[in-house]
Amino acid sequence: MTPTAEKFIALIEIITRLRAPNGCPWDRKQTPQSFKQYLVEETHELLEAINDDDPSHICEELGDLLFQVIFLNNLYQEKNLFTLLDVIDSITTKMVRRHPHVFGNQTIESEQELRQQWQTIKNQENERKGHPRHPLDSIPKSLPALRRAQRVADRVAREGFDWPDLASALGKVDEEFAELHHAFAHGSRTDIREELGDLLFALTVLARKADIDGEDALHEATTKFSRRFLTLEKIMSKQGQQFVDLAPEALLLIWQQAKSEADTAPENN
Repeated sequence: MTPTAEKFIALIEIITRLRAPNGCPWDRKQTPQSFKQYLVEETHELLEAINDDDPSHICEELGDLLFQVIFLNNLYQEKNLFTLLDVIDSITTKMVRRHPHVFGNQTIESEQELRQQWQTIKNQENERKGHPRHPLDSIPKSLPALRRAQRVADRVAREGFDWPDLASALGKVDEEFAELHHAFAHGSRTDIREELGDLLFALTVLARKADIDGEDALHEATTKFSRRFLTLEKIMSKQGQQFVDLAPEALLLIWQQAKSEADTAPENN
C-alpha cells in the first residue's frame, strides 16, 4: 500500500471514529442539511487561498475540503445509501466517458468542438437516466448571483445566442443604464429593482464578451475599495476627524488623497 493510500484510509478511520457512539458530540449531531454551510465555507476559504497564491495555505484548505467531502459521504454511507467506493467509481466512469478524445479514439480540433462534445455526452447521460435536462438546468441556482449570471451567459452563447461584437454588448449596457435612470425618475421600487438587475446582467454579459471574469473583477474592485477606505480612516484618525464632521466636498478631497496613498503603497507595486 502506498503512503497516500495509507493516509487516505487513516482519514476515513478518523471520520468514522468521530461519528461513533463514543465520538465527538458535535460531529455526531451533524446531518447533510446542517453540514451544507460548512462545505460552502470551506470551499470559499480554499478559493481565497488560491487567490492569495499561498501554496501552504492552499494545501491546508484542500485538506479541510477533503475532510468535508469524506465526512458528508460518511453521513450517507451510514444510512446504506452509497459508499465512498460508489462515489469514486461514479466519477471515474464519468470522466472516462466524457473524454473519448483522451481514453478513446476520437479527435478534437478546437475548444469549441470539445465543449460541444462534452454537452452532447451530458445530454445523452440525462436521456439514459430518463430525465433529459436543458443545459441551463445544470447551472445551480444556489451559485452566487454573479457567478450564476456568468455561467448562464456563457451557456447561451455556446448555443449561438450572443452579441456579434463587444460594441453591441456595450450598447446593451448603455440601454439598460438609461432604463435604470428612467425607473429612478418615474418608476416604482419594483421597477428600479428589475432595471438594476437587468443592468447587472448586461454588465456580466459585457465582461464575458471582453473575456474578463466578472467575479474576479468585482473581487479585485472590492479589495481595492477596502484598501482605500482603510487608508481614508487612518488619514482622518491622524487629523482627528470623523465622517459626521466633514462636508461632502471635504470628504471627497480626503478620499482622493487616500486613493493616491493606498494605490502607491509599496505592497501594491
